[in-house]
Amino acid sequence: MPFGDQPAYLRIADDLRQQIADGTLPPNAKLPSQAGIRARYGVSDTVALEARKVLMAEGLVEGRSGSGTYVRERPVPLRLFRSAYRTLGDSTPFRQEQADERQSGTWEASSERQTASPAVAERLGLERDEAVMCTRYVFRAGGGPVMLSTSWEPLRLTGRTPVMLPEEGPLGGRGVVERMAAIDVVVDNVQEEVWARPALAAEAAVLGGQPGHGVLVITRTFRSGGMAVETADIILPADRYRISYHLPVR
Repeated sequence: MPFGDQPAYLRIADDLRQQIADGTLPPNAKLPSQAGIRARYGVSDTVALEARKVLMAEGLVEGRSGSGTYVRERPVPLRLFRSAYRTLGDSTPFRQEQADERQSGTWEASSERQTASPAVAERLGLERDEAVMCTRYVFRAGGGPVMLSTSWEPLRLTGRTPVMLPEEGPLGGRGVVERMAAIDVVVDNVQEEVWARPALAAEAAVLGGQPGHGVLVITRTFRSGGMAVETADIILPADRYRISYHLPVR
């Protein structure tokens, strides 16, 4: 078959990827063997092997010892709901992130004082090397980790106040809007950007999968007027979540 300008192994990987996407090769179906790919597409063993390696790296197929390579099960995606902010009574971090109502679970959090990186300083409108409180979350449901989040708050704003540590003190775990209101800061707008990238090794180690598998990143910043009071990166496995927005029309 003609392969155009792309290397043959990429064209073969794309053809097999399409068969996985449209159900021709359903979950748990056996991928054609290296010899089968070689015969079907008229390519060398090396090209056939490279095509299979592409699908393995993308997490679409998995090897089973002594049996072969199979299409991976695709989990039914959960939704992460995003809508105009509303105060959530008796909220938990899962509810604050507006996760799928089918999903409930636990979380772990740890906070530490840091010097803001250039990227975080820009998002928070800080001078270079200003101090921030960094809080890392691991959300768990169904027996395993499902979501990561890292937030940063400027210590010029929260330092030496009861809300300096987001998960400790009288308002621990209550969410940015309520915590900031306790120090007379009114949060009135939030900005989000959604993008995708390959998972870092440390993220894949927690969430499962391989480094390089796709993750969705929600970059979120809460503001009081033009002043940023918190910014966060929420990280989800791309094959397990859909992001659903519900916004008012004015």
